[in-house]
Amino acid sequence: MSIKKKGLLLVISGPSGAGKGTICKELLKVGASTKLSISATTRNPRAGEKEGINYYYKTREEFENMIAEGEFLEYAQIYDNYYGTPKKAIFHELEKGNDVILEIEMQGAMQIKKAYPEAVFIFILPPSLMELKNRIVGRGTETIEQIEKRFGSAYSEIKLIGDYDYFIFNNVVEKSADEIKHIIYAEKNKVGRYKKDVLEMFEKEIKKC
Repeated sequence: MSIKKKGLLLVISGPSGAGKGTICKELLKVGASTKLSISATTRNPRAGEKEGINYYYKTREEFENMIAEGEFLEYAQIYDNYYGTPKKAIFHELEKGNDVILEIEMQGAMQIKKAYPEAVFIFILPPSLMELKNRIVGRGTETIEQIEKRFGSAYSEIKLIGDYDYFIFNNVVEKSADEIKHIIYAEKNKVGRYKKDVLEMFEKEIKKC
């Protein structure tokens, strides 16, 4: 016997340099049942970016209409552009039983927690603050000022860990991804999620006995 289980929405956050993106890529290797959430934005596509793969590109009017219609789990305006997480595509995958990964900053994660508390919130931590700084410097993509700003905000971000369900120290990417797979397995067997479904299944069976 079995019951139909919905997919899980995995909300993954952590300070810049913790390795969130790399872990998410590793999780996508699990198989076709794991999907990556795609955000919508009003910014123009950059070279090599594609619609529906990197982002859903919207005009400002389209985006604001989506806000008015309540089509986002969360959204924010960053400088002159909007960024948001559309509900429809995510809920479609969850109903099919697929797990959806959403890599997002803390402010957006808390919006999702209010809108969809069934999500699983995972915080990615660096092995140490010094290792975090080394990773940011090692990327070679930011100025000294940007590096110091990111590093300076890291501890403030880490202090928000209490709003999450789980934490993982990202020492080795493969190990971190494996720990998240165990979290997924545990969450899909949590009584609180499926108590009603399990009892209904046995109630139907006992009538046949």
